Amino acid sequence: MASAGENSRIWREANSNEPDLTGQRNRQARTGRGRILDDEPRVLIIVENQAVPFDRRVWREACSLHEKGYEVTVLCPRRKGSAKGYEVIDGIRVYRHPSPAEGSTPLGYLWEYAWALFWEFWYTSWIYLRHGFDVIQGCNPPDNIFLVALPFKLLGVRYIFDHHDANPELYVSKYGKRGTLYRLLVALEKLTYRVSDVVIVTNMSYKDLAVNRGGVPSQNVFVVRNGPNRETFKSVPANPARKNGKNYLIGYVGNMSVQDGLDILLDIAQQVKNSGRRDVLFTCVGGGTELNKLTKMVKDKDLLDTVHFTGRVSDEDLLEILSTADVCVNPDRPSEMNDISTMIKIMEYMALGRPIVQFDSKEGKFSAKEASLYASKKGYVADFADKIVWLLDRPEERRRMGELGRKRIEEELAWEYSVPNLLAAYDKALHDN
Repeated sequence: MASAGENSRIWREANSNEPDLTGQRNRQARTGRGRILDDEPRVLIIVENQAVPFDRRVWREACSLHEKGYEVTVLCPRRKGSAKGYEVIDGIRVYRHPSPAEGSTPLGYLWEYAWALFWEFWYTSWIYLRHGFDVIQGCNPPDNIFLVALPFKLLGVRYIFDHHDANPELYVSKYGKRGTLYRLLVALEKLTYRVSDVVIVTNMSYKDLAVNRGGVPSQNVFVVRNGPNRETFKSVPANPARKNGKNYLIGYVGNMSVQDGLDILLDIAQQVKNSGRRDVLFTCVGGGTELNKLTKMVKDKDLLDTVHFTGRVSDEDLLEILSTADVCVNPDRPSEMNDISTMIKIMEYMALGRPIVQFDSKEGKFSAKEASLYASKKGYVADFADKIVWLLDRPEERRRMGELGRKRIEEELAWEYSVPNLLAAYDKALHDN
């Protein structure tokens, strides 16, 4: 934990010499709930598990709201590569609070979330006094951000829950059991639903959770999908040097956590190598709590010539790696959590015209359809590896699948198609009594 002097320094750094973007406003009183709305509605978005702008969903939401005339402030943790306590990016205020190392055990998560909750409350109080806000949007995990919002709801502030992960299912995915902590997570989720004025979800499976498990009226739940921004996330020329002398590149982007199945991907890479294919390189982009363990596993499995972990990279490097990839993969561990979740990596692969191999899942199939091959959950390592090799040997099929995916993004799933639902959610939160 930081010392009292260090905490004081962090607070001064975050709030000194801060430009005031608010200006003078004409305030209009609104009856019914005692709220005051500005000509430009003010939004505070709180995200706990990633820094902004690296959390691409949260950043797209913030930018879209700002473009539509909302005054947007984001509160998130400090992370490597985004350590400034305060900055303004594209007209959006970003505050970052101190944070401990990411948890990887139940006790570690409890400490991480308690620490974050403490700082979120104090920063939120400061932001309210400094700038004001009409809406708080809380982005899980975890499902405790509603505790920060509760005092401000008494002042007429509305609360929107942006449901990223089904935490009870996530817990089972990580630890394989349902006990006291599982029941606590279910209770927190239900309390979050009860406190929320509006719920934003990533797909219809999560809407069903909100309505059926959370008791939220269907008209208060809005599906805002994880589509990429076509203007900023698009293919760039391939760079053969990214293949490190190999003929083929398999690309992955995402977190390196237990539920993300990177250990499974290493077994798949080993299966491909042992089948005699020494011409394939697996490149995995991203960071997370399991990265050091996975790097050691690469060495232990004699895969140093086959698997490369880059850690977090710039957007430019990410686009070049994925644009060079012959096939992209999603090895998310088969589980109830992953079956009902929409993975943004799938949408990004499709936007770049990459064919995909992933496990058979409800929402994965909805997103990718014919742009992906689906490995069986039984004998999954061998089947997944076989499907990768099958695609590598069929360039025309790779091209066909890639084009189908790109077309689906361009015509149905790009971020621009989600913006109307995002704005409708905010309109309901601000104007429904």
